[in-house]
Amino acid sequence: MNTRTLPALLAALLAVPAVRADDWPQWRGPERTEISKEKGLLKDWPADGPRLLWTYADAGNAYSGPAVVGNRLYTMGTENNSDVVLALDTKSGKKVWSSRVSSLSRLDRGNGPRGTPTVEGEALYALGGQGELVCLAIADGKKRWHVNLKSDLGGQMMSHWGYSESPLIDGDQLICTPGGRRGTLAALDKTNGKVIWRSEGLTDSAAYSSPIAIEFDGTRQYVQMTGRGVAGVAAKDGKLLWRYEQRAFRTAVVPTPIYNDGYVYITSGYRAGCDLLKLMGDSANGFKAEKVYANTNMVNHHGGVVLLEGHVYGYSDGKGWVCQDFKSGRIVWSERNKLGKGSLTCVDGKLYCYSEGNGTAVLMDASPKGWREHGRFKIPKQSDIGQSGRVWTHPVVANGRLYLRDQDLIFCYDIRSNGGQ
Repeated sequence: MNTRTLPALLAALLAVPAVRADDWPQWRGPERTEISKEKGLLKDWPADGPRLLWTYADAGNAYSGPAVVGNRLYTMGTENNSDVVLALDTKSGKKVWSSRVSSLSRLDRGNGPRGTPTVEGEALYALGGQGELVCLAIADGKKRWHVNLKSDLGGQMMSHWGYSESPLIDGDQLICTPGGRRGTLAALDKTNGKVIWRSEGLTDSAAYSSPIAIEFDGTRQYVQMTGRGVAGVAAKDGKLLWRYEQRAFRTAVVPTPIYNDGYVYITSGYRAGCDLLKLMGDSANGFKAEKVYANTNMVNHHGGVVLLEGHVYGYSDGKGWVCQDFKSGRIVWSERNKLGKGSLTCVDGKLYCYSEGNGTAVLMDASPKGWREHGRFKIPKQSDIGQSGRVWTHPVVANGRLYLRDQDLIFCYDIRSNGGQ
């Protein structure tokens, strides 16, 4: 190596924050499973809840969740009639910078952006409700490139609530879902936003779900939900590998698919229910998805579901909070009275459930033995803007802290077992 380039190389490496094991750099966490591997957290909450460290009250209209890397929290919100990306200091809760994405997304069921930013290295990727996709520098929010899923990529949505997915970074590719006849999925060069491929053979309209990357039989592929079902496309060229149509899908399809050991699990609201598919075949002879079951034991609207040790947890419309056996689809237990409809995340064998109606957070065991609660509290204040009474942002745990959001309000709680010592 040329020794004259060493100082510059070291400076560049130091400028990129190292991703720690307890970071939450994208939607549903490091592996898009809504599960954190973090340890050393409170096993029981005090009667009045964990210690509130700070409140940020100027996030504006948005359902966007937080992405947390190191001592920065990145999310989307609104300022001055614009959709923006916000960067907050996780120690103080103060704004570090904001960066304009587009004019304000004026949408049914609440204005503002819906997706969660994705952070990789020194770059951040975020999608606004009107389809404006941006790449920003995490240091200062400066825009590196942008592309619009509608005007530039010919995108089309299944209904009218705005683009809601969170971009997926896989290697050198950014995967997004413009929808429409040019190809439902698109792979862009993450460095400049140029199109690498569109999904050949898959031209459904975009829904509201976010894609995942999987490896099956040595083939890298992206799995995404649409208004017609779920499909897998090849990571290298976007070719359709398999698809499964769910004729009960209607109105809006939101939850992210789950993949485990050759099986794909999907669920949606509006009476659609859930399906488990077994992937079969290989790259030489082709792939297919065979239905294992389809039922309405899990009808998850948009609060998400978690798979842990053979059981799926989440809120099912009409049944309440449900523990479902992954392989058989049967209900192991359900609870309708302890907590209203909401979202969840999972950390160290515990579920953090968050009620959409009144902002109550509950800590409970992720266990097939039933509802076993270890504390609850309400956020100190609910937002009076947007869809009042609809707390739709999922809870996030990162680096010993619990983040809860209700539109313009973001709350940060200390949940470390040693009290931060």
